[in-house]
Amino acid sequence: MPNTRPSVLSTAALPLDEDEVRVTTAQRRLIALGAALVTNPFDTSVHQRLLRFLNQDIGAVLTSLRTLQQRPEAQLRARIAELTPLSANVTAAGRHR
Repeated sequence: MPNTRPSVLSTAALPLDEDEVRVTTAQRRLIALGAALVTNPFDTSVHQRLLRFLNQDIGAVLTSLRTLQQRPEAQLRARIAELTPLSANVTAAGRHR
């Protein structure tokens, strides 16, 4: 069932579904952990947070990622267009019209 509550990971008009929220949140969290590891490679608290994520959250994240990857390409492109207002002005090659 789609997530209907407002989220910081949604546009004003279109909330993300549960899989989109889970994958996006995980991506942001992993980027932050990666940056923390680069900045402080010997900080054991960062290591603990990464291990906690890998032990507790990765299964659900990978399940959501597989769910998103199984969507047909046309559905994915339409969803991206819905969530990215400027995407209507970008060609398949990534150039603005």
